[in-house]
Amino acid sequence: MTAVDHPVLPRQSSPPDEDGGRRPPQDRRRTIRRRLITATIIVLLIGVPAGYLLISAGQSRRSGEDKEAEAAAQGLREDWPSRMQRRIFEVPVPGDAVDVKYYETNNWKASRMYVQFRTSSFGLDRFLSRLGSGRAALQDGKVTVSARDSGIAGWHFGSGVDWAGTTHTNERPRPTQDITVDMTDPTSPVVYVVSASTP
Repeated sequence: MTAVDHPVLPRQSSPPDEDGGRRPPQDRRRTIRRRLITATIIVLLIGVPAGYLLISAGQSRRSGEDKEAEAAAQGLREDWPSRMQRRIFEVPVPGDAVDVKYYETNNWKASRMYVQFRTSSFGLDRFLSRLGSGRAALQDGKVTVSARDSGIAGWHFGSGVDWAGTTHTNERPRPTQDITVDMTDPTSPVVYVVSASTP
């Protein structure tokens, strides 16, 4: 054989997987950097959702405490019921009403909203008509709010007052309203309403 039959090839380096699988040692700075990136990713993957859960839990607790405080408040509050409350309980408080107070109770049997306000003669007519009733439905000398409900609201329906009352009924699940009006001053009547909704 001649040299032409067996050409001499230059020596090639072995592939990376043939040198025993060993990598060249990394310097300390590179190792620390890689570990720091890994730790940062782990903190972000665990810490961000955990922080979000803590914030949500705090907001939920505060919201629950506010609702609990409102539910624990006994008697009427000097404020207007929200539009949603007025719509749910169908208590269309007239726009000219003053001294508006309300109180809401809820349990598994029934939900009630107690509302008190002073209005004008026109405001009373408007309130009754929006309910689907009218002044003619008011019966002189009649108190339609029960003793139980008046005790809860802190109302006293004594003698020496020109009372007039009516009960406006609706088919379930719509609420029923017991309405009692202090007509001592017909130009400025005081309206007491108990709107009860049962499931």
